[in-house]
Amino acid sequence: MSSPIARLQGTRTRRESLRCALQGLGDAWRTQPNLRVQLCVAAVVIGVGVWVHLTLIEWRWVSVAIGLVVFTELMNTAVERTVDLVVGLRPDPLARAIKDVAAGFVLVASLMAALIGCFTFGPYLLRG
Repeated sequence: MSSPIARLQGTRTRRESLRCALQGLGDAWRTQPNLRVQLCVAAVVIGVGVWVHLTLIEWRWVSVAIGLVVFTELMNTAVERTVDLVVGLRPDPLARAIKDVAAGFVLVASLMAALIGCFTFGPYLLRG
């Protein structure tokens, strides 16, 4: 574990950094229902991918799509919490606009993932 002075200076050991990252992921899992839904959908997609025997290239596309959606959901959460920290409970039109744009990250990523899913799984599911 690093010294208190090192922590004050913003330096952490790799183990501490990993612990903080895992703590953040756990917090997001507990507090963000959309993330839980997205990860459940990802598990179903992975299951279907195993069932239809995706190729390595197809797995790469599916992995990118899943990662993109999870990444943008985590970024959206970080943006929303930062805005809430700054603004608090008072209504603020700029804060609302910032949160809406952050939600747009997730929407665009989800639409792209759906498109990748259609291109990847469509041929398998259409031929039966």
